[in-house]
Amino acid sequence: MSTPPHTSALPGTAVPGVNVSFRKTLSESDVYLFAGVTGDFSPNHVDEEFMKGTPYGGRIAHGALLVGLTSRASTMMIEHLGASAVSYGYDRIRFLRGVRIGTTLTVTYTLTRVDEEACKTFADVTVTDQDGALCAVAEHILKFFTTQEG
Repeated sequence: MSTPPHTSALPGTAVPGVNVSFRKTLSESDVYLFAGVTGDFSPNHVDEEFMKGTPYGGRIAHGALLVGLTSRASTMMIEHLGASAVSYGYDRIRFLRGVRIGTTLTVTYTLTRVDEEACKTFADVTVTDQDGALCAVAEHILKFFTTQEG
């Protein structure tokens, strides 16, 4: 079996500054379904009375749910670039504030660096609320690949 000649899997449009974003209002069902999938039934997410007595004033979404939303943004970037890629991981994920049920979030995914040799892109990902407050941040890495059809 011969190895095909190397061609870059990175599309030419993968350049720093390219970004995608979307908005979503977190619903009660989003939080409960996520709790069911993960088994994370912490009072932080499912016990309104308990959380009323905390600085958050009520239930907050799972941090991992916010990461899931950033994953949607990375998929949007892959689609935008018209390429094939997988998530290579997240670095420096930080949850900067609790996100209450009913909050409208904007997730923005911006390419910051391209490593052509490794076929990777690096992106800053931000999650902001309807007031523009930063709720979460991360750096995300995509690893691009070519596919063989036929």
